[in-house]
Amino acid sequence: MSNMFSRRQMLKAGAVAAAGAAVGPYLIVKRPLPAYAQGETIKIGILHSLSGTMAISEVSIRDVCVMAAEEINAAGGVLGKQIEYIIEDGASDWPTFAEKSQKLIEVDEVASVFGCWTSASRKAVLPVYERLDHMLWYPVQYEGNECSKNIMYTPAVPNQQTKPALDYLIRVLGARKIYLEASDYVYPRTANQIAKAQIEVLKEEFPDLELVGENYQPLGAQDYSTAVTNIVASGADGVLNTINGDSNVGFFNQFTAQGLTAETCPVMSSSMSEDDVRGIGAENVVGHYAVWNYFQTIDRPQNVAFVEAFKAKYGQDRTTGDPIEKGYVGVYMWKLACEKAETFEIPAVREATYGLEFDAPGGTHIMRGNHHTRKPVFVGRHNADGLFDILDDLGETEPQTWDPLIAGANVCDWSQYEEGTIEIADHPADAFR
Repeated sequence: MSNMFSRRQMLKAGAVAAAGAAVGPYLIVKRPLPAYAQGETIKIGILHSLSGTMAISEVSIRDVCVMAAEEINAAGGVLGKQIEYIIEDGASDWPTFAEKSQKLIEVDEVASVFGCWTSASRKAVLPVYERLDHMLWYPVQYEGNECSKNIMYTPAVPNQQTKPALDYLIRVLGARKIYLEASDYVYPRTANQIAKAQIEVLKEEFPDLELVGENYQPLGAQDYSTAVTNIVASGADGVLNTINGDSNVGFFNQFTAQGLTAETCPVMSSSMSEDDVRGIGAENVVGHYAVWNYFQTIDRPQNVAFVEAFKAKYGQDRTTGDPIEKGYVGVYMWKLACEKAETFEIPAVREATYGLEFDAPGGTHIMRGNHHTRKPVFVGRHNADGLFDILDDLGETEPQTWDPLIAGANVCDWSQYEEGTIEIADHPADAFR
């Protein structure tokens, strides 16, 4: 950061000076702490689908958030207080997520909430957090193009996952006939909008590149016989898969049943982590690919300890994965921000996150002013053990909140601009945050 004051800092300094002049040198008014900061313990909310189509994915993030909270408690807690976690079931139903968010904030008086998986659930709860000026830590890769003051995003945006995934599918694996298979909600549709724009750009380098098909099915769908038949008929030699939840079971079972293989038509998935493979069967995904910011097979001491702790708590058959790691990252970054701010008050905690670093199991995360993290990017291939062989380390990547292929000239930086999102034309040096 520069030594120069930001606009936010200058406004804040002016307000403090004016307040001091108004009350004189003797009157100091101590504002009472918000309710969530007054108890003997500090409460957090954990909000994930423990039932319904998304439970296959979300239960494990509930588990890792509990593990992180208990680790922190064993080490002394946060600012001298033990964490008390309150768990709610979003039930794979977006209005339920919003209702449970309001309960956690207004009834349970939590200091922060860790939750949601789908963009549909996040979009449903966002007005609650903004209206109540509260804080949500969101752990799952998504479409970007969002800039909320009240959400901290630990996962990948497209330039940290789906864009390098499509680039690898085309440039390294040699796919030229691309098929987009997706669940029907906001994340896959926006991700595919970016993918189609990316394909048009790459056609300049690969003139024979073409999009041969695109299909959307409802979350929870299991009948993929027609969808896979259409992939076969299209002549596709590569699939970008943004199916979410247990629908991946139906898709990959049918993909295998119709004779498609990773050699003839590799699938590059954006929502298939090690944890999801447990419900699909490793035999149905061997040889296919994914790009994530974390794999269980990353060889570093922090990850070995993380995996061992998770298995010791939940069973040796359990696996970790990117969304699980991001849930863990969220709880620990919140802890570090509270300690840096020396308070649980949300505005101060939010300010304290900017520039905050956490040495996560998969590598260092640095929170930027756009509420997203700089993080490493890896390419992996499914193996017979249900894990990933890491093929490439693409290095640490800065988050582009607004994707320039579809979002035009928007950038986001809450640490510098009161309005969050600004136009590049007004601030050209800040392009693509």
